[in-house]
Amino acid sequence: MDGQMGGHDSADDISRDPLTGLPVMEEVRSSLRTWLKDAASSQSAPQVHAALIGLRRFDTVNLAYGESTGDGALVEVARRLNRFCEDEIDGEWKLARGGGGHFLVILRGNCSRERWQWLAEELADAIAHPINASEGVLRLSPRVALLRALSSERVDTMLDRLSITLAELQREQNRRVQWADGERALLGRSGAELEADLLRAIDRDEIEIWFQPQYSLNGGILVGAEALARWQHRDLGQVGASALFTIAERADHVTPLSRHIAMRALELASQWPSHLRLSLNVTPSDLADSRFATQMLSIVRQTAFLPQKLTIEVTEHALLGDLSTAQESLEQLAEAKIEIACDDFGAGFCNFRYLKVLPIGAIKLDRSMVEGVTTDTRDLEVMRAIIALGKALSMKLIAEGVETEELRDLLAAEGCDVYQGYFGDQPMSAAEFLTLAKG
Repeated sequence: MDGQMGGHDSADDISRDPLTGLPVMEEVRSSLRTWLKDAASSQSAPQVHAALIGLRRFDTVNLAYGESTGDGALVEVARRLNRFCEDEIDGEWKLARGGGGHFLVILRGNCSRERWQWLAEELADAIAHPINASEGVLRLSPRVALLRALSSERVDTMLDRLSITLAELQREQNRRVQWADGERALLGRSGAELEADLLRAIDRDEIEIWFQPQYSLNGGILVGAEALARWQHRDLGQVGASALFTIAERADHVTPLSRHIAMRALELASQWPSHLRLSLNVTPSDLADSRFATQMLSIVRQTAFLPQKLTIEVTEHALLGDLSTAQESLEQLAEAKIEIACDDFGAGFCNFRYLKVLPIGAIKLDRSMVEGVTTDTRDLEVMRAIIALGKALSMKLIAEGVETEELRDLLAAEGCDVYQGYFGDQPMSAAEFLTLAKG
């Protein structure tokens, strides 16, 4: 077996990257195309697996040590990957270098999901091992997106799924390996085709707004809803918000999509009884735009929605960019009586400084903060501490992911104010929520 390819191609028959000596990505795409075709034509054909490896913030290596040191690190990573594949992978495999610090491994053979993940974790460990260079010791931070090809999957959609997942992982501090599953499995359309579809969908008002009802924990009455975007693609079916915004980000169309969703949600909510609140999520791109607050207030005026009944939900991730710009926008919204909520609180590293410097009026507890409180005393004490913090700062406490009566009753007893989740209601169409609101 050829160590750099994992196949039987001769060096003269393939194109290689001049720096690392590995095959270029197009060579592996050609092999993938053949493998996927074979798998689609025969149920007995071996499974196809893939892993896309990226080096998080690799550009800082070039900035700190120079491009020659960065190139040397890439050569060493390629050597380690090649050695790892030779030693650990059973079956026919191929390894290629993409742009920058990206590498692709593909495998055709019988391999369980558990083993493919283990291989990815071990592969990441091999890359993360310190690299000695003349300028010092380099420590790289690898990220690995992995998958098993789906039935009749195309090469473009397979690589798109990997790229989307890797892009998400590159923003993560701790997680190194992630499967390209769920809503990322948008089969039958390439990334470019999906981006074009999305732009047309916005123009044609094909992005639907659904609503997740929210209930008071003191009396159980309906108090509002969170707006959720859904795209009913003509070929792919329903595309959820996560995949929707990932596609929009690649098309550089996040801001128009966010404005479109806000306008439609506020138009629909303006038909509700006046005591109900609307919660809207905002993205990092929204908060990085100095015009965000002005544009949001303009939408509120156009739709005649009461600003004091609007909640803007902001995740910590959305605040990791220019905090001063975000702070200015949020303060402008708060001055207009719009409530600011810290969303997904407890899902990651909680920077309590945000609670001090930003005009936050509500904390929204992530489902991971509440799902174990009925069975684990440590989880319960952590939740109690956060509720106490919120109460000390005069903040409203909202819990999401509430799916049982026992959890709802415990949250009520502990002083939480509002909940949402399947115990209350599942997300529903705008028409269904309007019927619920007026009933």
